[in-house]
Amino acid sequence: MKWTFDWLKEYLKTDLSAMEISDMLTRTGLEVEDLSAPVAPIAAKIIECKPHENSDHLHVLMVDDGSGKLRQVVCGAPNVRVGLISALAVPGCVIEGHEIQSGKLRGVLSDGMMCSGRELGVNDDHSGIIELPEDTKIGSAVIECPTVFDAGITPNRPDYLAVRGVARDLSAAGAGEFIAPKDDKFAISGNARQVEIKTDKCRAYKLAEIHGIKIGPSNKTIASRLRAIGINPKNAPIDATNYICYDMAQPMHCFDADEIDGNIIVRMAKPGEEFTDLFGNKHELADTDIVISDAKGILALAGVVGGARGMTNDNTKNIILESAYFDPVCVRKAAKRLGISTDASYRYERGIDPTITGPALMKTVKIITDACGGKVIGFSAAGTDTPLNQEIAFSPKVFESKTGIKMPADEMQQILTRLGYTGDFKGNAWKITPPDSRVDVQIPETIVADLIRVYGYDKVGLDTLPANTIVALHNDADVSLKEQLKHLGLNESVSFGFGNSKIEEILTDKPIVRVANPIVVDMDTARNTLLENLLVAVSNNEKRGYPDLNLFELGTVFDGDMPGDQHTSLCIVRTGATSPKHWQKRNRNVDIYDVKADIVSLMNGQNFTIETENAPRWAHPYRYGAIYQGKKKLAEFGELHPSVAKKLKIKTNVVVGIVDDISALPVRTTKRKDIKLSEFQPISRDFAFVVPNDFPAEKLAAAARGASNLVSDVIVFDSFEMADGQKSVALTTTIIPTEKMSDNDLAKLHADIIAVVEKKCPAKVRDK
Repeated sequence: MKWTFDWLKEYLKTDLSAMEISDMLTRTGLEVEDLSAPVAPIAAKIIECKPHENSDHLHVLMVDDGSGKLRQVVCGAPNVRVGLISALAVPGCVIEGHEIQSGKLRGVLSDGMMCSGRELGVNDDHSGIIELPEDTKIGSAVIECPTVFDAGITPNRPDYLAVRGVARDLSAAGAGEFIAPKDDKFAISGNARQVEIKTDKCRAYKLAEIHGIKIGPSNKTIASRLRAIGINPKNAPIDATNYICYDMAQPMHCFDADEIDGNIIVRMAKPGEEFTDLFGNKHELADTDIVISDAKGILALAGVVGGARGMTNDNTKNIILESAYFDPVCVRKAAKRLGISTDASYRYERGIDPTITGPALMKTVKIITDACGGKVIGFSAAGTDTPLNQEIAFSPKVFESKTGIKMPADEMQQILTRLGYTGDFKGNAWKITPPDSRVDVQIPETIVADLIRVYGYDKVGLDTLPANTIVALHNDADVSLKEQLKHLGLNESVSFGFGNSKIEEILTDKPIVRVANPIVVDMDTARNTLLENLLVAVSNNEKRGYPDLNLFELGTVFDGDMPGDQHTSLCIVRTGATSPKHWQKRNRNVDIYDVKADIVSLMNGQNFTIETENAPRWAHPYRYGAIYQGKKKLAEFGELHPSVAKKLKIKTNVVVGIVDDISALPVRTTKRKDIKLSEFQPISRDFAFVVPNDFPAEKLAAAARGASNLVSDVIVFDSFEMADGQKSVALTTTIIPTEKMSDNDLAKLHADIIAVVEKKCPAKVRDK
């Protein structure tokens, strides 16, 4: 959103400088991304004019720009001559969106550019450079170039898309006095075309019909402001609609009345119905698109773009002005599907003030008739101007509970009143209604946000926030888990909560939660896994020469599109080598045992089993494992499937560990200070079992570990294949006695371990 400083002052009486205004806007939530005072083209007199040595149409000019030193400019206009006073764009000027710079043309330096009327935006003449009166002061500005603000607008603040909305906010923040606009009231009158609304997706539609106009340029103020914000002035009717779009945030459209057959009809498009826009592009419409039509067919795609039929031109004599409120969802769907983005769709998508259609139409009519003459033959309308905003129950105590700041109720009322809120501010149970332009205000929390941004974000700190807020900001369990992962040599990654459906399809069979209106095409889902964004990070880092990564992300993943359909997940990714190359030691590539160790470290010493079947889509089918407690799956780890790596253009080896739901992780029940060390020496005993070749050794170890509380550790130290599809697996167990054990006690424990393993597993103890 761009606007000029003089435009803002039309609605704000202030003594602040442009820079002070910029700082105040940023502090109150409207970030000013750029503040510029463009260099204006100046009047210059041609002193010398010589033919260019390397061109048959260019001339080398020496011009007096008022600086006391002649400036050399190369120009190809046919009307250049000695003594002519014209417009000179010096380096730094922006002409038709391009910044002028010094440079050589056909080998000769040109330190600027002589401009035509069209290039200056004052007329459509491009046959030569503009010829200024002989009494024009040399060095004076030819056109006004006011200071321009450029701010980034968040989707929830459509009122910021009007200059008057920005002014009201500044006034509330103490920048000056808001100058309330004196808008003319709309009333149906005369003999204008009638309006028929045949859909509930158009809340209000108003039109004015003006006959006998003479198309001409806009007044200097409007042309200057539009030019400054990057809109090239065309003619008074078109400029008026563009101006009101920025001034009042009400999109407008102008039709050639002589091209319209009968009344204006607002309806939904028919599936497959074709429409040609004013740029000559053809579109196939859907039944979710709102169209403006007459007896012959479609005139415009409502809220998005006008049509080729009915568009105004230099010969237009009679016009119809449109001012309407269209459904934001329908406009956004149409604009996104057809790939069209206009100032109108940008505003309709966010929701405009439903009560402004009439005043906006009246102001536009005045601008056009003042510049082009003509007679208003009538106004007509259909629909309703009823505000969308509803009364909201609010209490001053809500503000303190949310922010921890004790602001007097009187000060809250003053801020809200300056912002345009109305209602009953008595006691602790306020009933207030937002201004009509604030269609984003629907809950008390938004009112809190309005109060705190005007009061000052700089006055908020951790010392002012309520205790429960601080706890919410810093979840102890999450912080503890992150600390644990940090000590494992992992670096935290934080990514957007969105995902890419195409990538999710190759990683998991979980339901894909699609976003109806994605901000970009690559983020069209609410992510159902953290692995996707980490793999994208791996791919991007590898392209830039950083293949060795140790990353984790702890974040929310979504199971559905309803409230509560989400949980917190953990994903670990290690890639490349375990350490950099070094002459003192040999490095190695990471493998699945590295991520297995990461996951096991989170088990808090509790027992578990490992299954190697049913690998998910992302995992290598023979290099995968899942950690279980009983029938409950806690985590999984494995190597990235080669086909997945290829599709994501990853050449580095990647191993992955996932705890899909961290609430499933075992909770440490014994504090470190409660652990009692045994006074007896540990005892080691070895076992060898014969099992089928495809039976995991880890299950043998788990069975042995669960045979007795005295068994503290079990390690597989040997394995080899035997005849008949069998293999031998050797285990060493560590036994920590809690009291004296005789040889008989030890023999009984030895036998118990064998019995448990043979019962739970298809195993037989190997005698020799």
